[in-house]
Amino acid sequence: MRSLSPFGLATADSTSSLSIWPLLSLLLPLTQAQGASYTPVPLPALDLSQLGRVALAGDFDSISLYTYEEQNENPFNSNGSQLLLTQESSGAIGQLVAADASITSMCPFVMHDGTLAGVVIGGNFTSFGGSQAQGITMFAPPTNEIIPLPGLSGSVATVYCDQETNTVYVGGNFKGGNSTNAIAWVGTAGWTDLPFAGFNGPVTTISKSSDGNILFGGSFTGLGNTTTPNIPNQQVVNLASAQISAVSTSGQNGFSDPSNIVCNNGGQSSPGNTWLVADGVPGTWKAEMQFGYRPTKLRLWNTNYEGRGTQTFRFTAFPINGILNLTYVDPTTGNLTSCDSQCPLQTDPTIAQDFNFVNVIGMDAFQIDISAWYGAGAGLNGIELFQDDIYAYAVSSFDEPTCEVSQLGSNATTTGPWTVTPSGVSNSEYLTANLVGPGVDSTSASVVFQPDIRQSGNYLVTMYTPGCQDNGNTCSQRGIVQVSASFASGPQVQAPPPTQVYQTNENDKYDQIYNGYVDAGSSAFRPTVTITPIPGQNSSISIVAQRVRFQLLDTSSSGLNGLFEYDPNNATAQTDFSASAFDIAGNSLPPQALISSISVFSGTVYVAGNFSANGFENIFSIGNGNATALPSGGLNAPVTTAFQYGNLLFLGGNFTGTSQSGTEGLNHVAVYDTAQSTWLALGAGVNGPVNTIVPLLLNITGGPETCITINGDFSQILSFSSNQGFSTSSGLAVWVPSQNNWLHNLNVATEALTGQLSAATNVTGSTPLLAGTLASRGMAISDGAELSTSGTLTLGTLGLQIQPPASSSSGLSKRDVTQQTISGALAGLWDTDSGRNMSIIGGHFSATATNGSTINNLAIVNYNSSGVTSITGITSNSINSSSVFQALAIQSNLLYAGGSVSGNVSRAAIEGVIVWDLNTGDFASAQVPPLQGANVVVNAITVQPNTANVFVAGQFDSAGSLPCPNICAFEGGRWTQAGAGVEGSISSLTWQGTSILLVGGNMTVGGNKTSLATYDVTTNIWMTFNNAPTAIPGPVSALTPANGDASHFWLGGQSTNGSSFLIMYDGTNFNSVGNVLGTQTEIQGLSMLSLSQQHSENNLVPNNMALLLTGQLNLPGFGNASAALFNGTTFSPFILSNSGNNPGTLSQIFTEKPNTFSPPGNTLPFADFSMSIDTNLNFLVGGTLKVIFVVLIALACALSCIFLLVVAGMIIERRRRRKEGYRPAPTNYFEKSSNVDRVPPEELFGRLNQEQGARHFLQ
Repeated sequence: MRSLSPFGLATADSTSSLSIWPLLSLLLPLTQAQGASYTPVPLPALDLSQLGRVALAGDFDSISLYTYEEQNENPFNSNGSQLLLTQESSGAIGQLVAADASITSMCPFVMHDGTLAGVVIGGNFTSFGGSQAQGITMFAPPTNEIIPLPGLSGSVATVYCDQETNTVYVGGNFKGGNSTNAIAWVGTAGWTDLPFAGFNGPVTTISKSSDGNILFGGSFTGLGNTTTPNIPNQQVVNLASAQISAVSTSGQNGFSDPSNIVCNNGGQSSPGNTWLVADGVPGTWKAEMQFGYRPTKLRLWNTNYEGRGTQTFRFTAFPINGILNLTYVDPTTGNLTSCDSQCPLQTDPTIAQDFNFVNVIGMDAFQIDISAWYGAGAGLNGIELFQDDIYAYAVSSFDEPTCEVSQLGSNATTTGPWTVTPSGVSNSEYLTANLVGPGVDSTSASVVFQPDIRQSGNYLVTMYTPGCQDNGNTCSQRGIVQVSASFASGPQVQAPPPTQVYQTNENDKYDQIYNGYVDAGSSAFRPTVTITPIPGQNSSISIVAQRVRFQLLDTSSSGLNGLFEYDPNNATAQTDFSASAFDIAGNSLPPQALISSISVFSGTVYVAGNFSANGFENIFSIGNGNATALPSGGLNAPVTTAFQYGNLLFLGGNFTGTSQSGTEGLNHVAVYDTAQSTWLALGAGVNGPVNTIVPLLLNITGGPETCITINGDFSQILSFSSNQGFSTSSGLAVWVPSQNNWLHNLNVATEALTGQLSAATNVTGSTPLLAGTLASRGMAISDGAELSTSGTLTLGTLGLQIQPPASSSSGLSKRDVTQQTISGALAGLWDTDSGRNMSIIGGHFSATATNGSTINNLAIVNYNSSGVTSITGITSNSINSSSVFQALAIQSNLLYAGGSVSGNVSRAAIEGVIVWDLNTGDFASAQVPPLQGANVVVNAITVQPNTANVFVAGQFDSAGSLPCPNICAFEGGRWTQAGAGVEGSISSLTWQGTSILLVGGNMTVGGNKTSLATYDVTTNIWMTFNNAPTAIPGPVSALTPANGDASHFWLGGQSTNGSSFLIMYDGTNFNSVGNVLGTQTEIQGLSMLSLSQQHSENNLVPNNMALLLTGQLNLPGFGNASAALFNGTTFSPFILSNSGNNPGTLSQIFTEKPNTFSPPGNTLPFADFSMSIDTNLNFLVGGTLKVIFVVLIALACALSCIFLLVVAGMIIERRRRRKEGYRPAPTNYFEKSSNVDRVPPEELFGRLNQEQGARHFLQ
């Protein structure tokens, strides 16, 4: 439990904390009966009042204070699994139930009497809430009970709840009862076949017309009860790889092996070609496979060896252990006859006899039980088994046997580390590839399926994926595969777009990957389906491959084409399709039209999908018995989704505009106003396909209102009017109808939403239900946020909208001690000198200036009492846009900004550091000479107290022409050496007093490797800090004082073994907190903060202070956090942030005023030790000295003692240094006697230019 803060309770009561919840509504689990349950955590009792304004810099697009135990930085699901969510009236989004795959449709099942039976949920899942559920289930609020609806096999695309008839209509790609692709759940009776038994193709949408008829849309051409394959029994079931056995086998040599009859098409009865049963007894022949199949035909050849032969038999299937009914043509009468337990077999061994199965049953083994025989005993010469559907298996031994088919038989080829995995509860064994990264991509592994397609035609292609739960629960390792295919030949044929299949399903599932035309195989062309891992997944994943099915669709005179109207009042289906204007409209579309949505507005039906004919371009309307084209002919590419909102029809898909010239800005999303018959744009749309459009309630202008979420495979919301475009990492955009704009563009405090929504529904008497991966992670603020310093702690914006850099090519690593690509804000300053009031942000980003120009990497926000007045920064091309600023300091109205910086300012080269004039708001007229080196990086800049010296540190070789490795001082217009003898990289600088510089990094000082050193400015001497090489386990990345003179300090970094360390120096010893932070922790900043309430005493942190850690932290017992507070004994999460779908990073906290260190137990900055002095200056009172003179004498004695101690210490220290070989280093880059020889001629000319007012380098 983390309900209590180790920093004491905040002064505000719990109501104040709860009031900010709409901006902090993370994804929270719910209790079973009461909806969202949040466990509050008190805010830390920080006292920031002495610091002025306080802000945070980092790499994030959402940020929140940690106020509830359920908050986290965990990414939303990106492995294909989705969640059932609820939305409370406060706006909080809570998690109800997890599904192992997608949720596509929901509806509240309200009975005719008004009783809510539950919410029906359909999708492609195989598990819901941990229970097996094949594509459909029911959820019952408010108890949150999951009600199974078993009986379907496949995936559900759409559900429609009809209260009037107590019926739920279900459509998709499945089998159930005696129906395919459409079925009904009626009242409490359960699954009921519709009169027409479904359709011969998938159903994608169901709606209800104004006259009460049910409207079905999809990709079908006939009713389910009229569908038969054109060519049945196409594929041979592989018996060659089966385990063959027999009971009562003959002992005759050459006739005892039951495998003799496999791959033997009858003919001569002879040894090796015939299997015989022992004379005079019944016998059994059995085949057991490692894969499943659904046979439709059995073919047998009898034997007549020495008068023997089989007279009657029966076929028993396993695992059901049932005798199957067969039909055959009687060879004597020519009549179709049926049999079951005693099926007769004709006697001619050269003629095969076929038996068709009355019921198509799935099995993985079968046996032939022989009950009667001719002559002395029974036997067989050959056997074959066939099935209708065409399969290609990843395990090649399951494919068609080469002994039975030509070289065009189904097969699969593999590349990569595939191994055969036992089937478990799955249909068949399958292949598994365990891929270890980094660098997993499409070349790491592949399986190419080649089916045996013997007739060209329209096929439904389905990929089967075995469940992950049975095989040692490998769900957490399962990845995502890309399915690509080639189905037809010819120069004009385009391959269908690749499909992504998520393999995290707990139970077996199948995904439809194609529905359309497939060419027959030949020596010149073979249809193929290829699966490969998609790139960019986790470093170690596993993918699986089992089988692909090709189902030939019947297209013979069925009279339908994607649309069907059903009258639920009729007991039989209407087969006169010419009687329905709806059905007629479908037949007016081109063959194989795909209907994605049916929307009904006051008697007019709007049909959208993928079709083009007769002026109907991907959408049209049906009204008054006629089909009518929409204005401008419709849309110029397929529509995949639709949502009704009042009189508006929101549409999403692949289109970029209307079919004919018309409304602009319809990029992948559009609105059709059904009342005005006009097209409307949502800004300028998005830059990629839209998959779903789902409503969501958000607090925008003081109360909840309906917003429209646009979800799909896009990364950019396009600019329009005066609104600039912006990026989205999760393919989510939110449109606010009341503001006619995107949520991102509104100047309001908004929630940061990530993930996507796939479905939503209102539930009477309960909160709305949502489905998808949506999570709300706090405030939508990017890379810079302000922390309140009075009252209740809150987060707010700095007034700067930071975007990712236009080009993220920088490979710079923060503090140069980790290998992480840099983006976001890395450094910040407040500047209130000379009447200015501004915040300065440096990093690797882009932003928009007040004048509309683009700022790159360094931004300045100016404020007054009312807020932001202007935003400026580097808007010119003088500095390369790939530059990164990560160190800032101000000296005499000049901003020194350093990092990985390069460019040219007024023809003068820039490298490492720029100088910005804060008064003029432009580059200073004089820039520092460029730093030199292979990879120049400035990590830290600091100004020596009470001087004009600016110290610059990082990784470089020289400054201008001055050898000055890794640290250099700039004063009086020239670089000077900061001593000598230091090598390596420097990351942090902190002053101990006014002349000792404490330096952290990864250095070598005087030949000794160390992470911490000191530099004495007055003596120019470097020293390895006491015991640092042994006490500090790796490079230092962060450093901060722990008291006023920094004689005590904290440091952090990463050990050489990859773990993170945090150490406090108490003036004598280094004290490590231990190896308690997670291995992925990266400490980027440390700061001491004051508390308004004390914590318990300890040896590390004063009881009136706390240590703030920023970076990317992994806290013990919690997980990821961007900022945490440490009270000496406990780490507590303080701030959480995210960047896209990953944890965010906080680089540093920066304050307007420096921290003052109050003594423990005293809330004032310093204690008041004032005293009263006697103005009469009398030395004695009553024969004794006055108090004032006692104090003065004592002070003189103390000063004398101190002087003697200092002298003794200096003598001892000088002897120690002389013994260890220390000597003063040169500090200037020229000798006074020969400086003319040291000044390059071009720099002399530079001085001439100075008099003419040109910008130049200072020397």
